[in-house]
Amino acid sequence: MAHLLRQWRPDQPEWSRKVVHLGAGLVLPMAWATDINRAIALAAAVLATILAALNQHTRLLPGLESVNRHSYGTVGYGLSILLLLWWGWPHRAAIVVAAGLMMALGDGLAGVLGTAYPSPSWSVLGQRKSLLGTTCVALVAMGLGWALFGEQLDPGQLLVLGTAAAGLEQISVLGVDNLLLPLGAAVLLNQWLGP
Repeated sequence: MAHLLRQWRPDQPEWSRKVVHLGAGLVLPMAWATDINRAIALAAAVLATILAALNQHTRLLPGLESVNRHSYGTVGYGLSILLLLWWGWPHRAAIVVAAGLMMALGDGLAGVLGTAYPSPSWSVLGQRKSLLGTTCVALVAMGLGWALFGEQLDPGQLLVLGTAAAGLEQISVLGVDNLLLPLGAAVLLNQWLGP
């Protein structure tokens, strides 16, 4: 899909990368729904992370690294999913899925909508951020928290979760947000929801 999108819209190289970004995150709820074994989930995450690291240098799949900036975000994304799976699969699967989807959907939509529709913007450590993109991240985090955990999280916790996710996404130099956002969200959720 990313390759086809890149051919259809060569003027939007970020879109093909975000298709992969969104798609990779959707693997987590599918794994949860089908009760994928821990060893298989970890092996798949290790393989995906290694392939992302190799692609960083070879550009065999250019749609993964199509942005015009130096970033290890794809590798960080794979590593964050690997660490989440290692820490919480399957006994904390809901937190793993929520944290992974916050990155996939929140950051993915922020990248697409934030560049497609003008809104006030600023720079954090040399990276452009927009009000629309930042709002997407916060709303997705709060929505996922409410959808997956319902009354286990109160409105104040949902607001803190959205604010934390949006704040961590701001630190995107070299793609480190792909590591910080899901791991930070998992720490908060685990603290509130207990073992």
